[in-house]
Amino acid sequence: MLKSMTGYGVSNIESESINVTVEIKTLNSKFLDIYCRIPRNFSDREIEIRNLLTQSLERGKVEFTLSVQPIGKTVASTSVNKALVSAYYTDLYTTSTDLGFTPDATELLRIALQMPNAYNNDTVDDSGKENDWTQIKVAVLEAIRKCSVFREQEGKMTSDKFTEYINTIQTLLDSVAEQDKLRIPAVRERLEKQVRELLADDNFDTNRFEQELIYYVEKFDISEEKIRLANHLTYFTETLRSPESNGKKLNFIAQEIGREINTIGSKANDATIQHLVVQMKDELEKIKEQTMNII
Repeated sequence: MLKSMTGYGVSNIESESINVTVEIKTLNSKFLDIYCRIPRNFSDREIEIRNLLTQSLERGKVEFTLSVQPIGKTVASTSVNKALVSAYYTDLYTTSTDLGFTPDATELLRIALQMPNAYNNDTVDDSGKENDWTQIKVAVLEAIRKCSVFREQEGKMTSDKFTEYINTIQTLLDSVAEQDKLRIPAVRERLEKQVRELLADDNFDTNRFEQELIYYVEKFDISEEKIRLANHLTYFTETLRSPESNGKKLNFIAQEIGREINTIGSKANDATIQHLVVQMKDELEKIKEQTMNII
């Protein structure tokens, strides 16, 4: 099953001491590029979080945000990071006014208090922090799971689109084959005319005649290209259904499809076939763009 690199997952878990929110956004990238926003008092867990993300998400640009808010008795041992919250508040207010509306002060403060490192809770004992991490890890795994499900759903939609594009190219190829039957008599007529001109020439050279004949046959014949293109389309569809399918492999096949389409266009010497070739190229470009977003 194909997986898109575009994904989103969010989870929220509340315990007796903390309220945890984990948000994961993923976009396409050649490699796995992880950006983490983690509260300072859990920064020592960043490597473990990165390992969890790497194991499940494989490729893409990943934006990970962890928000931890103390509740209950824990609040008593927690102080607000006033300087940082003030900076958050000022930035949010400035952004709001730049966008042309007057923000609600209470709402801005609420958002600022949810931002990373908004609280100083270095006084929490190690046992309490370990229990909190257990809850946080559950939330992280749930967000990763939701993000993976999102990617699978996006991959299924992309797979359906690939099938649609390939079927369109196959239909256009069938039209090329039909037009080729009409093209051949015209090509034959041109060849016969040129042969007659050669035979009427007193300096007729048999060797040159054979060379010219071979040249024109090779120049205008697209039989092999049609067969290879049909085989590539079938191979793309088979690969699409394979459990081992991935974006790079599909892109390689798409490149081979493009070579055959270009050769047909250059050899056909027929306006109708040229128009069909342009349409096939248009469908192929859609495929290439989509393969860049597949894991």
